[in-house]
Amino acid sequence: MPKGEGNLIAQNRKARHDYTVMETIEAGMVLKGTEIKAIRNRRVNLKDGYVRIRDGEAFLVNVHISPYEQGNLFNHDPLRTRKLLMHKKQIAKLGAEAKNTGIALIPLKIYIKDGFAKVLIGVAKGKKQYDKRQDLKKKDMNREIDRTLKDRQR
Repeated sequence: MPKGEGNLIAQNRKARHDYTVMETIEAGMVLKGTEIKAIRNRRVNLKDGYVRIRDGEAFLVNVHISPYEQGNLFNHDPLRTRKLLMHKKQIAKLGAEAKNTGIALIPLKIYIKDGFAKVLIGVAKGKKQYDKRQDLKKKDMNREIDRTLKDRQR
């Protein structure tokens, strides 16, 4: 099973539009009790999230996990910074890549794998406006080609 193809919870669709993803890495997350319940209810938003490397540790920043409805006083801050669980070598490699200008570490997907919540992190480079337009043109052309091939088969 490819990375990110487990029980998909949330996906950052805008990421592939705004960035060119060069590499992906899977990481675990340190969560509170009600956060995992909210994740299983698919109450996650990855839109503005990113990964920050600080003091040899990786943190998931600005990812919104809504409070669990039945959690009352045990609920968590929806935008709190969450620690990521990765090998030291992986974190060092990501930190070195993140120091390059124009390189961003963004969460692409959150999914459940073997009962644990995982996040798929993309090492990405920002696209320029003309790159985005070019990608949309390619996508439209491929869609048109598929459509004509499908019509010919009938």
